[in-house]
Amino acid sequence: MRHFHYQNLTQLQQSCSDLEAHHVHFEPDTARVQTALFAPVRVGSFQVGNALAIHPMEGCDGTADGAPDTLTRRRYERFAQGGAKLVWFEATAVCPEGRANTRQLWITKANVQEFGQLLAHMRRLHAAQFGTSDDLLIPIQLTHSGRYSVPDRLIAYHHPAIDEKTNSAGLMPLSDSELERLEDQYVEAAGLVKDAGFDAIDIKIVHGYLLSELLGAKIREGHYGGSLENRTRLARNVLGKIRAKFGTSLLLGIRLGCFDSVPYRKRADGVGEPYPFETPYPHGFGVSLENPLVEDLTEVKAAIGLFREAGAAFFNISIGCPYYNPHVTRPFETPDDGNYLEPEHPLQGVDRHFRIAGELQRSFPEVPMVGAGYSWLQKYAPNAGAWNVANGNIRFFALGRGALAYPDFGRALAETGELEERRVCKTLTYCTYLMRQKNNPLGQFPTGCPPFDKEVYGPIVKEARAAQRAAALKT
Repeated sequence: MRHFHYQNLTQLQQSCSDLEAHHVHFEPDTARVQTALFAPVRVGSFQVGNALAIHPMEGCDGTADGAPDTLTRRRYERFAQGGAKLVWFEATAVCPEGRANTRQLWITKANVQEFGQLLAHMRRLHAAQFGTSDDLLIPIQLTHSGRYSVPDRLIAYHHPAIDEKTNSAGLMPLSDSELERLEDQYVEAAGLVKDAGFDAIDIKIVHGYLLSELLGAKIREGHYGGSLENRTRLARNVLGKIRAKFGTSLLLGIRLGCFDSVPYRKRADGVGEPYPFETPYPHGFGVSLENPLVEDLTEVKAAIGLFREAGAAFFNISIGCPYYNPHVTRPFETPDDGNYLEPEHPLQGVDRHFRIAGELQRSFPEVPMVGAGYSWLQKYAPNAGAWNVANGNIRFFALGRGALAYPDFGRALAETGELEERRVCKTLTYCTYLMRQKNNPLGQFPTGCPPFDKEVYGPIVKEARAAQRAAALKT
């Protein structure tokens, strides 16, 4: 079913009203769009040059030893010249067993110089294009993939439905001592990040990865489960140890998953449906105990307060998990290969993103937050971002998938206040399809945007499809 059929903002806003997506609004005037999105934003001690951001989008294109490779460098060269002043460097593992795929970035003593060279190159390119890079902020995201690590899944606790989806029921959760050792691996990675020249770090606590899973580990025993204080312990200790060792030389942030919801599965007709769940719901973060299909942000706000006390100065707000409820994380037109159809109108998913991020930003008006969920709105995404920024619902408008399709969206907005229809992401999930393809000699196909970056990713998606067909014939 085609959901996005709007010819103008009036039609789109009417659809928002019809679907009761009451948190989705648009600034129609291009001059006001530019005024809202091109004002500088203070992040801690740093002044970011505008309110445009690029989310940390993994390219699955690093080398076997974790260094940036040719396609990695190409993506960040395009982002650096694209006009956004907050360019979020993608998830980079702190240890080899924390990688989500065989080509995920992983910073080490052996490759730290290559990270530094790419960072310096980005700043030079940005300065050449815009006159200075002094107002360009590039945080690097540090991660451990936990349940989604390869080749061995490393879980924080047992969740029956997620165990079923990930074939993890027989695994032993990581012990408290193993988690405590991981804290020091984060600190060691932070030192390498500092050596590479980064001045900001994001601790990834989102999308079902290890630190995110810990936030929902209400039934876990020991020092890292049960109470909110325990469930936030690892992240707070990492923030505190980094601050103790490096002082204020590194700006600290968090990409935070603020509403887990529940795992979904494909119904007989192909539409997604929730796995059966008990109430009070014994798992998850940011969910209502009586109905985990809706949010309860009480613990989320408390956790943000704890993270701020530990040193976090900025947040990137996201929801859901792309592995078990992708429509929550990224409202789409077409599911990735083999996944379920949207169980709701995508505008309702956009509304959920804006509702949750807006409540959190208004609760912490002094803390800069980055919003998500915009790509489905296509050419009208900046109009929604400008409205949210102007009305105090978020401080940064960011694109993720949309930036893969249109890396220079910031320059377009600076010039005209709007995006070109022919260049915007249509949320057809080709990028996710590539990310899920493992039948590659390197264990992973790189991901990008085949429809709008055809020269590079067109041949790659053809190769991935051919490999998928060949693998199917062998089974």
